[in-house]
Amino acid sequence: MGTLVRIRQVGREISVADERTILQAALEHGIAYPHGCRSGRCGSCKSRLLKGEVDLLPHTPFALTPEERDMGLILACRAQPKTDATVAWLGSEEDRADHPVQVLKAKVLSLDDATHDIKRVRLLPEGGVPLAFSAGQYAQLSFPGAPMRDYSMANQPGERELEFHIRRIPHGAASERVARTVAVGDEVTVRGPYGSAFLRQRHTGPILAIAGGSGMAPIKSIVETALNHGFRQPIHLYFGVRQERDLYLVEHFRTLCEHHPNLAFIPVLSQVEHSVRFRTGTVTQALAEDLQDLDGWQTYMAGPPAMTDSVTPVLLERGLQRDGLHVDVFFTPEAARAEHELEDVK
Repeated sequence: MGTLVRIRQVGREISVADERTILQAALEHGIAYPHGCRSGRCGSCKSRLLKGEVDLLPHTPFALTPEERDMGLILACRAQPKTDATVAWLGSEEDRADHPVQVLKAKVLSLDDATHDIKRVRLLPEGGVPLAFSAGQYAQLSFPGAPMRDYSMANQPGERELEFHIRRIPHGAASERVARTVAVGDEVTVRGPYGSAFLRQRHTGPILAIAGGSGMAPIKSIVETALNHGFRQPIHLYFGVRQERDLYLVEHFRTLCEHHPNLAFIPVLSQVEHSVRFRTGTVTQALAEDLQDLDGWQTYMAGPPAMTDSVTPVLLERGLQRDGLHVDVFFTPEAARAEHELEDVK
């Protein structure tokens, strides 16, 4: 029997096993607890500890400052309860996508190479009923013979087919199987949706979208959904990769720019000194050069921890409000182990 934690908003008491966090247990119990990075970086799961004691795993000062800790705030993704406890997450209802967690069976409809190491996988849920989610959220997928892993939806909500961009990770138990053995017609279990780094529909100010590698999946969903919903404010999309062979969907987004003058698309190559077609350097450098005042913006960022950790201070220095930053961190096995997590996710 684990420690009992009561979550104020849903009026439920859950059991949290030893060495598990409050967020992990909440998600396992099907509770749509607001969260983003799950690694103590973004602050989306910031909560008030109303009763009890917790141990907090390492986290960034951006996600939770020492002053906030002194005021009784915690991060659910880093909080391991020491005693029975009661918590309440912060934020408004807009910060929580109110979609019930579903478990669906789906068939692999198609697989194709987006890049040399990213597979674009399309699934068709049985019965043809689409998964209800908000643009930017993710689901847990279980492919034949592989453990369940988290992958973000790249399609728009409401579409019958689900699209995922799965990067092949050396020795990754799930991604290697997708790259080598998964075939059209295979059955896949889909559980979701999860995540709080989703498109805020009520926002009318400028939007900054930042993707690194296969982090393009949720960013694609966010940008396309915003455009199709008639968003007219400026939308700046930066896509950071290492080399040209890592780029994909370039022509797709250039075509969208032709039809939507409010969209700007900026691919950036970090391991190329000179290119006649694309900008070079890091996404962090490009953002620092291009954008000076981000007050009133909403930012959606998905990619590896090195990118998100580098970009975040630059955005804050340029006036981005903390509640305007929504982060989805994509871990490699090495980074996951460094965060005391399990094997590859996303």
